Amino acid sequence: MTVQPADGLSLAAEFPDPAHEQWQSLVEGVLRKSGKDVSGSAAEEALSTTVEDGLITRPLYTSRDDAPDAGLPGFAPFTRGSTPQGSTAGGWGVRQRHASTDPVRLNEALLGDLENGTTSLWLTVGGADGVPVSGLARALEGVHLDLAPLVLDAGDELDAAATELFRLHQERGIHADAVRGNLGADPLGQAARSGAEADLTSAVRWAKHCAAGYPGLRALTVDGLPYHEAGGSAAQELGSSLATGVAYLRALTDAGLGVDEACAQLEFRYAATADQFLTIAKLRAARRLWARVAEVCGAPEAGAQRQHAVTSPVMMTRRDPWVNMLRTTLACLGAGVGGAGAVTVLPFDHALGLPDAFARRIARNTSTILLEESHLARVIDPAGGSWYVERLTDELADAAWAFFQEIERAGGQAAALGSGMVADRIAATWAARSKDLARRKEPITGVSEFPQLAERAVEREPVPSGATRGGLPVVRRDEAFEALRARSDAHLAATGARPRVFIAALGPASAHTARAAFAANLFQAGGIEPVHEPVRVDASSAAAALAASGTDVVCLCSSDALYAEQAGDIAEALVSAGAQRVYLAGRPAAYPGVDEYVFAGCDVVAVLSSVLDRMGVA
Repeated sequence: MTVQPADGLSLAAEFPDPAHEQWQSLVEGVLRKSGKDVSGSAAEEALSTTVEDGLITRPLYTSRDDAPDAGLPGFAPFTRGSTPQGSTAGGWGVRQRHASTDPVRLNEALLGDLENGTTSLWLTVGGADGVPVSGLARALEGVHLDLAPLVLDAGDELDAAATELFRLHQERGIHADAVRGNLGADPLGQAARSGAEADLTSAVRWAKHCAAGYPGLRALTVDGLPYHEAGGSAAQELGSSLATGVAYLRALTDAGLGVDEACAQLEFRYAATADQFLTIAKLRAARRLWARVAEVCGAPEAGAQRQHAVTSPVMMTRRDPWVNMLRTTLACLGAGVGGAGAVTVLPFDHALGLPDAFARRIARNTSTILLEESHLARVIDPAGGSWYVERLTDELADAAWAFFQEIERAGGQAAALGSGMVADRIAATWAARSKDLARRKEPITGVSEFPQLAERAVEREPVPSGATRGGLPVVRRDEAFEALRARSDAHLAATGARPRVFIAALGPASAHTARAAFAANLFQAGGIEPVHEPVRVDASSAAAALAASGTDVVCLCSSDALYAEQAGDIAEALVSAGAQRVYLAGRPAAYPGVDEYVFAGCDVVAVLSSVLDRMGVA
């Protein structure tokens, strides 16, 4: 028997298709209740968010936002994937990064990773933080180089490292057809990091060597991380990597390789962030852009970009590093869904020094859980068809292509790096983002939001320091707040106590709780301990409460109504009792005795810096 609703319509009947204007009308009603009298498209714009590169994410996407045809997976323009089957055959490659100067310890770590789910290795060779070339054979003892692809990061020691690797292949009897991996030559990326002039001679020579006899081995990496780590946006990272790839194509084809052979020698490396949708769109846009380059070069089928995604070092925090596990999980999800062929999840303690075995285990298991338990690789391009993702991919591709064209007009990537154009553009982007970080418009959980002053510090063996970096800088999202916390730590070590602020709460809990929590959270982001005892004060009890707090810095917290009635009197009572600085949690007004106001959107870094300065905290 079929159950019919009261109005006689079948439960299986199609729902009515609401018009976009109906949705806008409902949005207008909600906004009016919050005090915003807007209508029509302005209502939708009020809920839109501007992100990096001037891109705007809207609250609703419909078929009207459809992007250009993304094609089919494995076919030009490769937006939906570089291969027809995507990652469904075996999932994305789990590629662990290793940087250690001790060949014995490195060997233990490599074998441990390979025994527990890692499918390829990314190895730093030479320099201050890599295994010496002379120790490479010891480090790779027991590693089946015909089964575990090896990616080198050898910098100036490329020639020696590559020569040693080929010697090991020959010594172990590994046939050329079985060799997999990447020699990691990236002279332009190295120039971006060091500031030195790029020399493509060795990279071209090794590329020709690989192309001649090693079909599974590539010679060059187009690394977008130097631009991401300097604070560049997604479009700047894509544009720079595109210009780098084009420079390598020119050098390789000038040396006699065909376009298809030259493309086969390149692997692209991108940062994956905790913004999973932007990461998905970035990897999809990168494939589309490179396909366009290959098409213009006359080899459209060679444009299937090989991608290696690395969870962003910029987003990793030193305080409350456990939260980094959540960030890297989101980044890994975005990278895998976005179609990366290999994903490196940086250990949660990456920003603190050399990772321990537990951190490496968590890192590799992140991919394992997403692949084996969440089954993310069982669907080809799972984000494809989403109006939001498709539109974001298209807009990001346009922004990246514009930056790429700007670099080409400047003479190409080498010239743009040498002239400072790339550095200047990225610096401007980071300066704007730093303002958002300082104002907590871009919050950092555990650092600028919900910090824990009593947390036990996580200590790791320091990474060996290398040569001074002369190229693009290396930035972190937490750096401004980390500097404030370091001042607080030094004060604690010197005096036995942290700098304090007295939270002077006015009226009942219902009036002051929200702003008292806001103020405590804000001051703790700078390492300043909030004292909230007693839980409420008035004009008669303020002086005694201030004396008991052990500080002369105060923040008043309550409702606007109680501020109007009591803030002036209590602030003046606190000043008379010795308060040197009185803050008020709320929008700026004119209350007697109040020196400064803290509120959502204020420059938190500037406020906290001035507080520490006034307290004499160096």
